[in-house]
Amino acid sequence: MRQGAGNILTETLPVTCLEAMSLAPKILSGSTVIACATAAWAADFPEPLTDTDFVQSNMSEVRLGQALFYDPILSGNRNVSCATCHHPRFATGDGLSLGLGDGGIGLGPERVADPDNLPEQRIPRNSPALFNLGLKQLRVLFHDGRIEVDPSRANGFRTPLEDEMVSGFSGLLSAQTMFPVLSADEMAGHYQKNEISKLVRQGRITGPGGAWDAIAARVAKIDEYQSEFEMVYPDIARGRAVGFADISNAIAAFMAFEWRADNSAFDQMLRGEISLPDLAAEGASLFYGKAQCAACHSGQMLSDQGFHAMGQPQLGPGKAARFEAHQKDIGRARVTGRFEDFYAFRTPPLRNVAKTGPWGHAGAFANLPDFLRHHADPVSRLSTYQVQVALPPLEGAKPDWTILGDEAAMAEIKDAVIQPPVRLSDDEFEALLAFLDSLTDPTSLAGRLGIPDSVPSGLPVER
Repeated sequence: MRQGAGNILTETLPVTCLEAMSLAPKILSGSTVIACATAAWAADFPEPLTDTDFVQSNMSEVRLGQALFYDPILSGNRNVSCATCHHPRFATGDGLSLGLGDGGIGLGPERVADPDNLPEQRIPRNSPALFNLGLKQLRVLFHDGRIEVDPSRANGFRTPLEDEMVSGFSGLLSAQTMFPVLSADEMAGHYQKNEISKLVRQGRITGPGGAWDAIAARVAKIDEYQSEFEMVYPDIARGRAVGFADISNAIAAFMAFEWRADNSAFDQMLRGEISLPDLAAEGASLFYGKAQCAACHSGQMLSDQGFHAMGQPQLGPGKAARFEAHQKDIGRARVTGRFEDFYAFRTPPLRNVAKTGPWGHAGAFANLPDFLRHHADPVSRLSTYQVQVALPPLEGAKPDWTILGDEAAMAEIKDAVIQPPVRLSDDEFEALLAFLDSLTDPTSLAGRLGIPDSVPSGLPVER
């Protein structure tokens, strides 16, 4: 057992669990017995996160990224910022099952469709949280992993642009950050609405005169931004034009700094600073033992960064290609084309998971207990799933519950699940929830720099 694991659960635990177990239960009771019974799974705990696990931040770059993150200037119609769907008020999500990007009015659960600029559809997947994206070990992003580390590529990662992907991105997070600006539903707006959406529709993304170039030029025309870019990136000060990768790198630096999450009760316990309360300790025992959560939610990220079919209900428009009429979302298989990847989605990291609802890749669960029970036995519970989320009305959009009413589609989702069900009692579910709550890091939830008072474009900042 690694150093520090002996007193992870109770301050009264003598020396190490392995030594104490020879005494239990004769002279030990209560939380100490619980602690000692967990010696085997405690050895599976990850090492504590340290500074060396995270990319280091240049604060000038971080502050530039902060302004860009909250500035609607990056969207086609100048009405959506990164923060629209990833806001600190909603644990870096938007509080919706499926969000509204371009064409929405309001923030979070109060966001509704703009009758004068109706969105064509909802964003097809739940907005993922942004915690710990500055970890060096990060390998995949998006629910389907369509942005991923790939050492065989010249720039070190694979994206939907394949060989057209430009260079200059600082890493995986930077490469991912700027794909939302190309999405009609998220930030670009729909065809004929603005110059960015027109370029995207024409397939002109990279290179001179492409969508990314047009956005970079738009930003560089603002004197304050141009000055800040020159301060952060010396070659821009020497005359190089602001490029799209510069914008993306700054936003990535901000996100990595702002929402670093390594000070939850769980993290403090790993460092030997505190003990978990008894119920959370029992939940940790289940998480790393009987409940088998750590089979996928492993390592320091509490994610294997893999893809698993877990039988989640599908809401909304799905992820069909333009020439397809269905509303399915087959997950990872859209990226790989492999049968075994059908309905598989990325294992999400779990820091702050108690605060990041709705849960599921389509946000089908409004509360974590229901999600957890479904997750333990998805095949049987999918048959009895009752809609528990509200979606803002959207005139003219595809029906939200099509897949739920399609027996064949529901059977496909069930058939993709290979994990056997996990049987837990009500008390055990309660303990697991207590452990998940111990993964909450208040510092990262609040953010370190917070929301800026204003942004250089002068456009409204969403609060």
